[in-house]
Amino acid sequence: MYRLFSRWREGFTAQGRLQRATSWLKQEGRAPQGFALLGRLAQDGMVAAQYQVARAYLEGCGVPRSPAEGVRWMHRAATAGHAEACFAMALMLLVDPPDGRGADGLLPASLPAGIERWPDPVAATGWAERAARLGLPDAQALYGYLLACGPESLRDEQAARFWCARAAQAGCPQGDLGLAVAHLAAQAPGTDPDAVAALNRAAESGLPTAQYMLGLLHERGWGMARDTGQAALWYGRAAGQGVRPAQARYGALLLQDREDAPRNMLMAETWLRRAALGGDREAAALLGDLHARGEAAIPADHEAVMWYRMAADQGHALACRMLAVLYQQGRGVAADPGLARQWLERAAAGGDVTAMSDLAATVLAAGGEQAATLPAVVDFEPAARAGDPVATFNLAVSLHAGVGRPVDRPAAALWMERAARAGVVNAAYWYGRMLLEGDGVAAAPAQARQWLEQAAMHGLPEAMFALGALYGGGHGLPPDREQALHWFVQAAQAGHALAQMMAGRYLARGLAGRVDGAQARHWLEQALAQGVDAARADYAQLAGG
Repeated sequence: MYRLFSRWREGFTAQGRLQRATSWLKQEGRAPQGFALLGRLAQDGMVAAQYQVARAYLEGCGVPRSPAEGVRWMHRAATAGHAEACFAMALMLLVDPPDGRGADGLLPASLPAGIERWPDPVAATGWAERAARLGLPDAQALYGYLLACGPESLRDEQAARFWCARAAQAGCPQGDLGLAVAHLAAQAPGTDPDAVAALNRAAESGLPTAQYMLGLLHERGWGMARDTGQAALWYGRAAGQGVRPAQARYGALLLQDREDAPRNMLMAETWLRRAALGGDREAAALLGDLHARGEAAIPADHEAVMWYRMAADQGHALACRMLAVLYQQGRGVAADPGLARQWLERAAAGGDVTAMSDLAATVLAAGGEQAATLPAVVDFEPAARAGDPVATFNLAVSLHAGVGRPVDRPAAALWMERAARAGVVNAAYWYGRMLLEGDGVAAAPAQARQWLEQAAMHGLPEAMFALGALYGGGHGLPPDREQALHWFVQAAQAGHALAQMMAGRYLARGLAGRVDGAQARHWLEQALAQGVDAARADYAQLAGG
């Protein structure tokens, strides 16, 4: 009897009514009644009821959904010190409002006092701190994460580790994830064993972000032996939970023949499609590549166009350039040079150095006044300063020829040397010629010969011919006719017309110490066939002899 009376009396207490209201909210037929009771309690100042009212408005439970009212009540409960409400405010202030403003928007027409803008990472960090200090493990993990990776003005590596560790000690997987992120944000990925251990715990607990990050560490060999099998395992788990980058990386790994598993094209395309349709531009571009190269399960040019356009619309520069190629060739679409040029310019605007080079080549080929004017999107300097060898070479050529910028031969020589040292074969040839001729740099024939030899050894016919001429005498270097003949023959075999004439002349006259009439005739005939009239006299003399 006493127990029954106690239960009856509890039903009239504020706490009892709160419990009854929340219970009714879960019952389909009584949810409105439960919300009405919650509303009375919230209006009377019960903070826990205010939090529940906020949730009901945000979720549309027992009342028509009203994000604006939800925010207002959540802010009121958070201001009163409700831990979960503080945490909810932190989460909401970190993202753009999905519904915009207005009567049914996430934000009211006038923001609650204390909220000046939305999103507001700084304010979100403040609310996360309040919830963390109130002992909420999830909030401690979020606060630690924000201190590690949030607004620059609030970052505190030591405090980030402290709060993430507290959350992890409370058994919160997000704490382990935050601890890993805090470690990795301060050091090279994988170099801290504590961070890797925390990431493993978070991944094993089922957190998809941790699973994706662990996949990255395994794929790239950060802090552990590179293991694409383990990477695929963790990517697959994260992909199954909807992590878009994991879907893209998982699809890319499935395209490879690995020791633990053969290539699986159908499965790879499935995951890449999911990632691409979810907005991953790299996955879309990769699908475009597969179709354009004929490597897809059922390749089709129109599919290549579709996926490239999807990536290009998101600013993927390489996809823009590939679309230009398809429009130029009429593959999957009607050939359209105008559209091809537009996509090429968009690729160049996105920083694609190859697209810039193609545009520059188009302008130079046009000749005349156009040769000095490049489209505004063609600017090789940023990529050159960032260390791109091809852009460095193209910048040097532009400065040398005055294409798109004033002629500046000394600057051209500086950039050309950088490109040559970076391994650009054409730059080695150009720089050798500039050193030979004192073009923008002090003449240095011995150094010129070294750069020309480097270019020649990589198969550049112009460099081979230049070396032949250099070894033939002049520029203050002792002649070496045998070396001259060697390089003339090498260039001649590569189809260089003037080298064919010089090889014929050397062999006809014995300039390198030996005469070979048959070979001389062969090379002179080759030169004549390519229109080198200067070879005619040598050929006539050989025939007359």
